[in-house]
This record gives sequence, structure tokens and C-alpha cells, in this order.
Amino acid sequence: MNGKRDLITLESLTSKEIFDLLKLARKLKKKPLAKKGIYADKTLALLFQKPSNRTRISFEVAMVHLGGYVLYLSPREISMGEREPVKDVARVVSRYVDGIVARVFSHKDVEDLACYSDVPVINGLSDLAHPCQALSDIFTLLEKKKTLKGVRVAYVGDGNNVLNSLLIACAKTGVHINAAAPEGYGPEGQFLDKAREIAAESGAEINVFNNPHLAVQGCDAIYTDVWVSMGQEDQREKRLEAFRGFQVNEKLLREANEDAVIMHCLPAHRGEEVSDVIDGKDSVIYDQAENRMHMQKAVLLKIMGK
Repeated sequence: MNGKRDLITLESLTSKEIFDLLKLARKLKKKPLAKKGIYADKTLALLFQKPSNRTRISFEVAMVHLGGYVLYLSPREISMGEREPVKDVARVVSRYVDGIVARVFSHKDVEDLACYSDVPVINGLSDLAHPCQALSDIFTLLEKKKTLKGVRVAYVGDGNNVLNSLLIACAKTGVHINAAAPEGYGPEGQFLDKAREIAAESGAEINVFNNPHLAVQGCDAIYTDVWVSMGQEDQREKRLEAFRGFQVNEKLLREANEDAVIMHCLPAHRGEEVSDVIDGKDSVIYDQAENRMHMQKAVLLKIMGK
């Protein structure tokens, strides 16, 4: 192997590296790079099995700001794992580019890409993890609360890839997190166990509830995500029934701290996981979305090198 660095899950980053990324993202947001074209000779491939808004745009703009070139490879163009084995895609694409951002259905696909690629691979989303989203979420919390010390987040909803990564991010930065989901829809066991292991050293508190009203008590932010993710459409009716009572709305917001903010990684389904409070004064969803770009820039510099 060539000693390359990948970002597949946040477990691969130390707490110090995460805080360094937060510091760099804040610096890049406040002031553009003094040296233009730092990646003038680099190309980033966006290898996507799923369509995207924020992930694609934030990485494309981030790379352009760094002076590099972006190559978007849509599901129809590659059909990774169908027309060609993942290992062949990884070996070929990595001969042409300097880094790969993969947005995939199966987490194993992004692991295989990293295994066979000669260049760094960044997980832009898999069914198990969404590390770049979680980093941007922690950055948004720091920006809104001015500190991470003593901050408590309530995640209300499906124990999906976003929550899995958020658990690790919170544990590594000392942020307390309460996760509330119906029975059988909680976070993935391996991520929950790892988060609790990390939290034992960082001082973070990791709590899991089946009651959203208990979870939001004393919280500084309420985070939610869709109840039916891409690829789960056949479970829609079952999930809507299971998550009844878990909507983030005005009543739930009033049970959190007075200055609590509402977070959502988007896209949002108003009337399902969240009411119109998402459009109110307590919502930070668009700042959260913008911060994806600043954090992606920091991640690229960290993973692909300066």
C-alpha cells in the first residue's frame, strides 16, 4: 500500500484530528485561502450510486475553491458492482484521479473501493455511515453554541447512517447525545458500542430512549432526519406507523432548552418527521447545509494532503 489516508467512518479520526478539522473549517469559512489554486493539478472523482444535492454540490464547490477539477460519475455511467466489479472500478478510476468521493448503497462497496484504490477514498454516504455530514453537524453546533463543552443534542428519529456517525462524532468531541427512536429502530449496535467506549474517555454522555419527550429534556439542539430513506420505499407505511409520535414539532421544541436549535441534514419531509418549526427562527438547517461545503474543503485538505 502507498500509505494513503481514507475516510470511511469517523473511527479512523482521532479526537485531535476532528478538532483540527473544526478549526480549519472555521478558518476557511471566515477567510478564503490566501494561496489560490492549491489543488490546481488535482482531480476529484465523485462516484455516486445515489443522486445527491448537498453532497455533490458541496464537494464540487469545495474542490473548485481549492483550484482543482471535479469529475462526476453518475449511477448510469458506472453501474458499479453490476457492469463492473467494485475492485475493477477502484483500480481503474484511481489511475486517473487524485481522490474519490463515493456515495453508495452498501457500506461494503465503499470499503472495497478504499481497499483497491490507489488514491484516498472519502465516504460521501453509505447505508451505515455519513461521516462528512456528522463533521459538518458538529461544526454547526460549535458555531451556534460557541463551545462544545456541556452541549447536549437530542436526535429524534430513525437510527440510520446519520445517527451512527453523529454518535461517534459526539463521543470524540465530548458532546452529550440523547437518541430517541421506536423499539427496533435504534442506532446500529456496533456504532453505539464504539461511541460508548470512546465516551468513557472523553466524558460525553450517550443515552438511548424510546420516548422523544424524555430525550429532549435539557437539550441545546434537536436533530431529526427522514423516517424513510432512499431504498426503503417498500417500508414506508410500516415506518410511518412506527414513528408516529416522534415528529419534531412546537410541543417537542418547548420541552428542550429555551435556546435550543433545530437541525436536519435534509431533504426534509415536512409533516412527517418535522413540522413547520423547521422554517422558524430556531432552525439552523440552511447554515448546517452551507457548512457542508466548508467542512468538505477541510476534509479534502486533510485526506488528500496539501
